[in-house]
Amino acid sequence: MPERIGIFGGTFDPPHLGHLILASESRRQLRLTRLLWMLTPQSPHKIGNSISKVSDRLEMVQCAIADEPTFELSTLEFDRPAPQYTVDTLEILQRQHSSANLILLIGADSLRGLSAWYRPADLVAACHEIGVMRRPGESVQLSIIEAAIPGISEKIHFVEAPLLQISSREIRRRIIEGLEFRYFLHPAVYDYIQTHNLYR
Repeated sequence: MPERIGIFGGTFDPPHLGHLILASESRRQLRLTRLLWMLTPQSPHKIGNSISKVSDRLEMVQCAIADEPTFELSTLEFDRPAPQYTVDTLEILQRQHSSANLILLIGADSLRGLSAWYRPADLVAACHEIGVMRRPGESVQLSIIEAAIPGISEKIHFVEAPLLQISSREIRRRIIEGLEFRYFLHPAVYDYIQTHNLYR
């Protein structure tokens, strides 16, 4: 039986409990052997946004996932020049893990905008499945997405995730404004932010 590798990409600035819960639910519901946290230096969809140093984000992801052996940090996107497109990452992973099934994990909002991503048809061809993390009651019009990217529907598997109003942007805002943020984060990530005085 081939290994099932999930690819969970993001800037993770910072990684929070919502990320961990989504990753855990995806691993369970999609029967993943392991899950790669694909830390991107700068998302092509967020060009111009300020972002924390790579070294800090690497350390925070390591802190967040250290006690879960099926979670791994991948620095694949740091080994090539910007912009780091998802399709290129998947094609590299295909070559590195030729016998494995690659499962790309994205949110429902990303799925709706996938046709605007770089080489969307090639992206869909480069993965075996697409795990779409959606909140309770969130609907997706697959017929519209299928019309834009033919063949995508058969690869989509929905991951039912709890509704969590947690975002990295909100955590950064709370830190800047001196509000409580401790319980949005894994304790080790909270300690790292405090020790290194991040986001202030």
